[in-house]
Amino acid sequence: MVFFPLRDEGGSGGDWVNKGIIILCVLIFLATLPIHDYVVGNFGVVPVEVAAGASLLTLLTSMFLHGGFVHLLGNMWYLWIFGDNVERSMGHARYAAFYLLVGLAGSLAHIASDPTSTIPTIGASGAISGVLGAYLLLHPHNRIDAITTMGVLAHVQINAKWVIGAWFVIQLFFSGFSLLGAETGVAYLAHVGGFVAGYALARLFVKRV
Repeated sequence: MVFFPLRDEGGSGGDWVNKGIIILCVLIFLATLPIHDYVVGNFGVVPVEVAAGASLLTLLTSMFLHGGFVHLLGNMWYLWIFGDNVERSMGHARYAAFYLLVGLAGSLAHIASDPTSTIPTIGASGAISGVLGAYLLLHPHNRIDAITTMGVLAHVQINAKWVIGAWFVIQLFFSGFSLLGAETGVAYLAHVGGFVAGYALARLFVKRV
């Protein structure tokens, strides 16, 4: 069952780092459209290069690049829905550090899965997956308004743990195909790696009251 989140409970505001990341990703995407191929080739993660100790800065730059409008909008929508509560739980500086760390974990998981690949990989998906992992740990019972497909489209309210859990199962399913050598066009292992890192590390970044 697939859920598309519309909004979550828990209030809004106070997440200026999260909103700043969204704005930055949108601005970079629009500014680099005319030279998209050049940017992807030079600032995306190429596993074989990073595995050899080269182009390490791309582990950072790739997190802020996207392959198209659908890629960008999908990622930014999930970050908009889930990132604010996570940032409020962690605080601004901790959330910024957490976001970069889980994004790095996602990229390293992707590289480890195919270290000889010469295909550049871009996107904030690994970092956003980490945010989802943190949300699952910190706010599992928050209610999510979502659209789901159960034979027909339906609007439901459901706990975050079911929405995010279903999403993660899908990532695991397709990552299995990736490990078997299938060309999926999506770095599913980056999603899995980022998510696991986010879930494992979230408590370390929560604000101390």
